[in-house]
Amino acid sequence: MNTVLTIAGSDCSGGAGIQADLKTMLANGVYGMSAVTALTAQNTTGVYGIMEASPEFLASQLDCIFTDIRPDAVKTGMVGSSGLIQVIGDKLREYRAEHIVTDPVMVSTSGSRLLKEEAVETLKNVLLPIAQVITPNIPEAEVLSGMEIGSAADMERAAKKIWKEYGCAVLCKGGHSLNDANDLLFDGKELTWFEGRRIQTSNTHGTGCTLSSAIASNLAKGMDLKEAVRRAKNYLSGALAAGLDLGKGSGPMDHGFAVRGEY
Repeated sequence: MNTVLTIAGSDCSGGAGIQADLKTMLANGVYGMSAVTALTAQNTTGVYGIMEASPEFLASQLDCIFTDIRPDAVKTGMVGSSGLIQVIGDKLREYRAEHIVTDPVMVSTSGSRLLKEEAVETLKNVLLPIAQVITPNIPEAEVLSGMEIGSAADMERAAKKIWKEYGCAVLCKGGHSLNDANDLLFDGKELTWFEGRRIQTSNTHGTGCTLSSAIASNLAKGMDLKEAVRRAKNYLSGALAAGLDLGKGSGPMDHGFAVRGEY
């Protein structure tokens, strides 16, 4: 079985973070592992507290994983501070990790800031250059590209700027009232648009975590980047369309919609 590591924060309500990542990995047929960057107190209405792991403890988690069950792909998500980002970069380089998918998480779906201002530059300098692909939403792509994005043409320009600056492929995600569910991939050579299914739901907690984890799962299974993204978007659409409705705010999706068996 192929193996995938998520390096991200915990969501005690189960809809995002490492919980969403591990559910996604199981549903996509890979063995998931996790290195926890932070514990969060959150639910569908917001984030109410964050307790970070120490850089030393995160490093120990990563050593334990890479020296025993080496991951075929790695997904990074919420990493709140420069010290943690530096540890991740150092360890992924030390172990020559492959197929790194970086979700540059800056703000939660509910609007809570998850990345300290001082850590943005560290993220840019340490994690982006070693990623195979990054998956920013529109606000994150604006930060990384240094430009405002108000159209599909702007998305294309921003993706090219990010690739030129950091050397990683970019999946610029639509939404935020722009291009709805259509995402743009730029791999340094070609612009590829992926049209998404328009699904009317307010339950979108953890969509970014889920998409990036599905991409990492597909890369671990040997797919090329375009196919990995296409299949990941199809999985995300299915999880959203399943219509799970939990919580009082932006609820989680049904990660197990395609896993229906005897148990």
